[in-house]
Amino acid sequence: MAEAKAEVEETLKRIEAHKGVVGTIVVNAEGIPIRTTFDNSTTVQYAGLLQQLTMKARSTVRDIDPRNDLTFLRIRSKKHEIMVAPENEYLLIVIQKPCE
Repeated sequence: MAEAKAEVEETLKRIEAHKGVVGTIVVNAEGIPIRTTFDNSTTVQYAGLLQQLTMKARSTVRDIDPRNDLTFLRIRSKKHEIMVAPENEYLLIVIQKPCE
């Protein structure tokens, strides 16, 4: 168990070191942020809204083809690029500045 946790921490540190990454959030199956690099209010806002959006996107993908599933969600706005990777019981959310 400790090995897996160390591996996750290592992966998150690698992601956070990438140029343009503003921060990361890991959300559990209940929608509770369990690791974040943002302040509390920002974390709660992103976690809540992106979990809802991810569930809706997953449902849409499955409605189109029941044998399919959502593996990655990427949203680009004027200010940020938001990437969501749903993985088993967790969501990994990465927010970065869009590349010019």
